[in-house]
Amino acid sequence: MNAKRFAVAIFGLSVAVVIGVLAYEFIAPLTIAVFLYYSTRRYHRLLGRFRLPANVRAVIAIGSLALPLVLLVSYATVLLVVEARQFVEQYALVDVAARNVEWFGGVSSLPEFSLPGLYDAYQSGDLDPFVGFATEHAAFLTSLVSQFFLNLFVTLIVTYYLLIDGHRISGWLLRFDDEALIREYLEAVDEELEAVLFGNLLNVLAISLIAIGAFSVYNVVAPAPAEVPYPALAGALTGVASLIPVVGMKIVYLPLTAVAALPILLGGDPVNLVWIAGFLAVAIVIVDTIPDLVLRPLLSGEETHVGLLMLGYTIGPVVLGFYGLFFAPILLVVGLTFANTALPRLLGADARRSVE
Repeated sequence: MNAKRFAVAIFGLSVAVVIGVLAYEFIAPLTIAVFLYYSTRRYHRLLGRFRLPANVRAVIAIGSLALPLVLLVSYATVLLVVEARQFVEQYALVDVAARNVEWFGGVSSLPEFSLPGLYDAYQSGDLDPFVGFATEHAAFLTSLVSQFFLNLFVTLIVTYYLLIDGHRISGWLLRFDDEALIREYLEAVDEELEAVLFGNLLNVLAISLIAIGAFSVYNVVAPAPAEVPYPALAGALTGVASLIPVVGMKIVYLPLTAVAALPILLGGDPVNLVWIAGFLAVAIVIVDTIPDLVLRPLLSGEETHVGLLMLGYTIGPVVLGFYGLFFAPILLVVGLTFANTALPRLLGADARRSVE
């Protein structure tokens, strides 16, 4: 290697290191962006049948998933605040908090959750304890909010441009092909990632529909005191929560069961607890167990073992934190596809064998 090539190599290596450091700082949003890209790419291509430009299809693909999710979470948050306010006022929990929580002591009643109600509460001084608490922790809250929106911006931008220019990145990588080995491996990884992550999206939609149906039917047959609140909303959130391994849907239907049972425990007819137990059984069997046994293996990709995939979803967040939920399955697919395609060729094997 002559001096000119060596200098270019050193420069390229330095640039790669800098880019790698910057990418590591945003590893979470970048990982989620790749996850969303492969989850929506098939949908993005399907929209091509309508002869829409690539950028318009990318906006539709992201918006049709992100916007309903934002509205769903926002609506759930508003309902949670409203229902919590009614519950607190019904059981006089404000007085209990005022006696036991120092910064809560100046609150005499909870404001109505509306713009006029919040403004009146501010004018009367009922919000002073909350304003004081927010002021004392302003730096932390500001940093938390700004970091969230920065990561969200990076995620959306990267996902958008991957949907538009992903084929260019693929073409650039294939320029380094060596006897078709790199091409075979990259194409296999690309196909399997799309199969696995698009399968996750279908799994969310399927479980949402199953949960909405199961919760709604339960409310039809159950007596009014034992009904679960907002079955459609709870079902949709259950589908979204199915992305989280192990605990998954339980973080929705277990609190929902507790919320439905609490008024009965505080003064209702104890017989209605039998209905609540029946609802819990429906959630565990029909919503959680059966779809997990039937749907997940069908939607887990062509080569990736469903057990290894579930293990990846479980271990990823434990080892890497939140973004490990998205990074671990991607890494698993990349590793298993290498073992299925490139490794046998490198070791001199002719036939491709799947890893069980």
